[in-house]
Amino acid sequence: MSLSSVLLMSGNAIKGLQLFAALSILIVLHEFGHYFFARLFKTRVEKFYLFFDFLFPFSGLLNFSLFKKQKGDTLYGIGWFPLGGYVKISGMIDESMDKEALAKPAEEWEYRSKKPYQRLFIMLGGIIVNVLLAIVLYVVVFCAYGEEYLPVNNAVYGIAVDSIGKSIGLENGDMIHSIDNMPIDRFDHIPKRIFYSKNQTGTIQLTRNGKDITVNIPKGTVAKMSKLKKGGFISFGMPPVADTIIPKTIAEKEHMLKGDSIISVNGQTIKYLSEFNEIKIATFGTPISIVFMRNNALDSVRLTIPKDSLLGFQPLAAKHLRFEKIHYGLFSGIGRGFTYTYEQFIDYVTQFGLIFTSKEIKVNESVGGIISFGQIFPSTFDLELFIRLLAFISIILAFMNLLPIPGLDGGYVLFLLFEMITGKAVSEKVMERATTVGLVLLLTAMVYFNGLDIFKLFRH
Repeated sequence: MSLSSVLLMSGNAIKGLQLFAALSILIVLHEFGHYFFARLFKTRVEKFYLFFDFLFPFSGLLNFSLFKKQKGDTLYGIGWFPLGGYVKISGMIDESMDKEALAKPAEEWEYRSKKPYQRLFIMLGGIIVNVLLAIVLYVVVFCAYGEEYLPVNNAVYGIAVDSIGKSIGLENGDMIHSIDNMPIDRFDHIPKRIFYSKNQTGTIQLTRNGKDITVNIPKGTVAKMSKLKKGGFISFGMPPVADTIIPKTIAEKEHMLKGDSIISVNGQTIKYLSEFNEIKIATFGTPISIVFMRNNALDSVRLTIPKDSLLGFQPLAAKHLRFEKIHYGLFSGIGRGFTYTYEQFIDYVTQFGLIFTSKEIKVNESVGGIISFGQIFPSTFDLELFIRLLAFISIILAFMNLLPIPGLDGGYVLFLLFEMITGKAVSEKVMERATTVGLVLLLTAMVYFNGLDIFKLFRH
């Protein structure tokens, strides 16, 4: 087995461990939200499980636990089916579909005997905890690490674009300052604003070679962007300067030094690192001539681009671009935690809505299952990024559970709101049938999304 294969397996293992840890934390805390409000209103909780102790959604199939312990009225355990978790609340129609218990008269400790507003809080408990968790995690990030960003005006080398950016009509070095005539202050907001542009065919206002021009966003751009798995089609431009030299690479072998600034490649003038990278990718395996500036004097080197396209030098963004960093105290960090959680929630809702409203986004290309979820984690562990991802997934979990689908928290909330508005409770028979339909829909969606992941693996 090659070293690259070992490293790939190691990277995927780290991604998998982070995904497992994140989901475990979020499931336990989500279910604790239901548990907390149930106990607050003196409702009996029969089971509290991380993962399912049955083949979801078939409550009577393959029933066994990896761990379980009875404490008081509640059985705490870890199931074998690692795609969720649950609390079994007495007198409630849920995943367990315990019809025998529901056929008996309601007891005072049961969910069905509680007032509508109490049941509403019990059902919203998981969502409330998910949102609060996201806020707390973002507060931790902002207080501990601050918030760093690149102001658009500080992107002095403009943008670096890939094939998608070029298909829009953008060029390396363009300096974007607004989209749909709305100014942009942070560079990392550019891709998002293009993705949400007016009717998805808006306009980009930029400066190119000293001239202000407008670029129309063509149809199909959002579809291309939605297929991107990581990163974006726009990044900030960088000068072709060797600020770091990686040991045991072509750059070191050919005696390139820190500070060397590339002037041209094969006689073609180079102004941006992205231009050099395009030539590098197009000419791997063949000798190229590089002219560079060293200590105010021209020099040159002739070398061959290796198959992995790694020459072994790169510029340092912090050396050439002036990033802004906001430091937060406890109170300002709490305020930013609230606003940032709101921004992330709205962004996700907007993206989710595009699946149904955009003609350019195809469901089978924009969604995935557990494998796709795992790909958002990096192949090396970074505590700050892990906390950020944990917060973002918590927001996703809150939103998805809020959907008005029977079997999800939002489905129960919908029935409760109906009861609170009309004064009439939905019959248990209707609840049972709706929950069954909802669970079937969830199972179908789970099989479909994970099937897409498997299909994509074989396709690639």
